[in-house]
Amino acid sequence: MTNFQEMAIARAINAGLRNKLAENRKVLMFGEDVAQLGGVFRVTEGLHKEFGDAQVFNSPIAESGIIGTAIGLAMRGYRPVCEIQFDGFIFPGFDQITTQLAKMTNRSEGYHRMPVVIRVPYGGGIGAVEHHSESPEAYFAHTPGLRVVSPSNPNDAYWMIQQAIDSDDPVLFFEPKRRYWQKGPVNLDQPPLPLHSARVLHEGHNVTLATYGPMVTVALQAAQIAAEEGISIEVVDLRSISPIDFTTVVNSVKKTGRLVVASEAPNFVSVASEVAARVAEQAFYQLQAPVLRVGGFDIPYPAAKLEEVFLPDADRILEAVDRVLAY
Repeated sequence: MTNFQEMAIARAINAGLRNKLAENRKVLMFGEDVAQLGGVFRVTEGLHKEFGDAQVFNSPIAESGIIGTAIGLAMRGYRPVCEIQFDGFIFPGFDQITTQLAKMTNRSEGYHRMPVVIRVPYGGGIGAVEHHSESPEAYFAHTPGLRVVSPSNPNDAYWMIQQAIDSDDPVLFFEPKRRYWQKGPVNLDQPPLPLHSARVLHEGHNVTLATYGPMVTVALQAAQIAAEEGISIEVVDLRSISPIDFTTVVNSVKKTGRLVVASEAPNFVSVASEVAARVAEQAFYQLQAPVLRVGGFDIPYPAAKLEEVFLPDADRILEAVDRVLAY
């Protein structure tokens, strides 16, 4: 009998981290306030008490130092899992990530593997101050040598963090912070899919709606509203945004003939842009309408009181659905 347990996304990540810390003493968890405090979102709560300073410890407030330490530990045979406290704080560590971490394995012709996981709470929706709500995933998806993933539900969160830690390549693990306390069933016995596979969450035949991370919940809401109006939307959760499982997306588009891509990030030079371009290449003759993108506006994340205007909602997605169906 399959063992299911109801968890929030934050608790699911915590449970996945606990499994790997217990399984392998060379798995190390560190970052700003992740030990005794359990992180600002309490995702790592209780891990320091269970595993001690040797495996779970606080770092200085120095993101470049956090990443540099992780690279050195990986070179010595450890599997570091480091946390960047908020998405907007990752940029001081950007140079270490893109010029060292991403390139070390290639530069050493495979001699130095980089089994590093960088956990990043990201996205909007929590009413935070400046630098505490960003969608920087495209910077890293653009960088060869990095894997970039984002779970949208507790079951994926539980399994994907463990799969990321098992990877011998560096993984940027983007956690949708406004969904941390969203609950759902977790299958404790079996992972749902390989780390870089997309999944059809809601079957449909009129339009494909591809998205990831925090926008998946909004996409499912849009599909439910559309169904009440007789419109059938197929929702595809990308789960991984580098590499992207284009086969699942393209097969869905070949069935529906239309595609809308949604994300919180601005559309210009985005993950959504890449999905749109690749589908145009691989399913051009099946497309019955142009691919449309729904994203944040091309401005910096606004002040908290304007955040909900900036973030795409079900109405903006359904407007795009109506437009592709009008062709």
